[in-house]
Amino acid sequence: MSQSPCAICQQILLTPPSKYIQNLKYPSLLPLLLPELETSADFDKATKEVRKLKARPSDEELKALYGLYKQAIIGDVNIACPAMLDLKGKAKWEAWSLQKGLSKDDAMSAYISKANELIEKYGV
Repeated sequence: MSQSPCAICQQILLTPPSKYIQNLKYPSLLPLLLPELETSADFDKATKEVRKLKARPSDEELKALYGLYKQAIIGDVNIACPAMLDLKGKAKWEAWSLQKGLSKDDAMSAYISKANELIEKYGV
């Protein structure tokens, strides 16, 4: 009995990267994969750490962080701008839209830098 594509994707997402490295069929590709795995791990760590800040960052800092996060996860903004009366939604959309054209990897790196800056500024 074969697994559905969704079950296979879920299995891949739940498997730690270290297991893939151990079972890599083409070890010569490992140097190409490591930077991406390291950035992804640093990104995950930064997203968790930034939630533990001792003080709330300014709205501008939060918007910058939000825009970089969305760009890193989804890419360029793919939804219409919210209505004028939805001030919070519009601010979030604009923060994300400012990152348009930035690659996901560059957005991840920028997010990590911004998160580390906030962690240093506010503490965890």
